[in-house]
Amino acid sequence: MSHDLVSSLSSFQSSAAVALMVRDAGGAYRCAEPHEVLQGAQRLLAGHVRGRDMLSSPAEVKDFLRVRLGALAHEVFAVLHLNTRLQVLDYVEMFRGSLAQTSVYPREIVKDALMHNSAALILVHNHPSGSSEPSRSDEELTRVLKTALALVDVRVIDHLIVAGPAIQSLAERGLV
Repeated sequence: MSHDLVSSLSSFQSSAAVALMVRDAGGAYRCAEPHEVLQGAQRLLAGHVRGRDMLSSPAEVKDFLRVRLGALAHEVFAVLHLNTRLQVLDYVEMFRGSLAQTSVYPREIVKDALMHNSAALILVHNHPSGSSEPSRSDEELTRVLKTALALVDVRVIDHLIVAGPAIQSLAERGLV
């Protein structure tokens, strides 16, 4: 099914929320389902993130992460793979957990970094609780991953925690 997002003409006639329409494979338009709007936004933001210079565009990366992880009801641990110029090579959701935790395996992250030929990583996970404060286990995991990845010459640039619209940077707190 083709998902061609367009603003509804009726949305221009009222000050109510903008309705989005999708066009199906047959060419007929219908109101977009919430998951289709979210998928469209994720594709758009992913296109802006991939291949961009992280140091000059952190807002786009954070926007992408807010949309991708901010509203999830379960924890996800993901990795942004970066090249030597700190451009995004890929975004990979590595592990999925429960409401309050997820198991993260350093060996798998090292393998994935080598497979992507990454020079650096940005680690990211969400807190469905809504609190972006890092836990002691978040700090310990960051230390363990930084040590493991350093053995194969991959730098950890940051570890971001997404909690709804809020994003906490462990690097900005001096924890990376």
